[in-house]
Amino acid sequence: MTKTGAKILVIDDEKAIRRFMDASLSAKGYAVLLAKTGREGVKAAAEQHPDAVLLDLNLPDMDGAAVLAEIRAFSGVPVIILTVKNSDADKERLLDSGADDYLVKPFSLAELLARIRVALRHSLNLQEDTSFRHGPLEIEFARRQVNVDGEHLHLTATEFSLLKALVAHAGKIVTQPQLLSEIWGPHAVEQSHYLRIYVSQLRRKLEKRHPALRGFIITEPGVGYRINI
Repeated sequence: MTKTGAKILVIDDEKAIRRFMDASLSAKGYAVLLAKTGREGVKAAAEQHPDAVLLDLNLPDMDGAAVLAEIRAFSGVPVIILTVKNSDADKERLLDSGADDYLVKPFSLAELLARIRVALRHSLNLQEDTSFRHGPLEIEFARRQVNVDGEHLHLTATEFSLLKALVAHAGKIVTQPQLLSEIWGPHAVEQSHYLRIYVSQLRRKLEKRHPALRGFIITEPGVGYRINI
């Protein structure tokens, strides 16, 4: 479900790309914010509170990965990386650094729009007035708030969606295809590498924050994952 008027921040130094994004996304009902440098992009992300960010890695003033790190310091907004790099190692590094998704150039408008819809779906339509508590962990779904021992735990939009999906089936095994379909859509059911990276990130953040959360996310080899409660 698309959020009408959702704000999309495009951070790209190529004028032609910015024009293309502006025209294409505006035509689909999105409000488009444009930045041609990393510094402009970080400033816009902090001040304009976009619903999603499209971030090119090759910027004139700073590396795109550094821009991502600065945005992640204050926001969990979905960030889709635009890159010419197509190796698994590069993809894993980007996702492990806090990106929600990536698109390898060149890409089609249809693919871009699909990825944006997925990113926005991670941030929207959460259950209201619903919470989950287990030991030191507390999740407030409507507010997208995760606390451990009363202190805020920063998660990306995708990490939050993964945690929410696992908690929704707490105590039961959730298969890899089920999680992939829920979080990224039916087209992603074969992309198990996505899931391994994000589960690893989420597990590391939880366990690093509190020892009682070690073993909270259990891997069922060859099948999927479950919350241990």
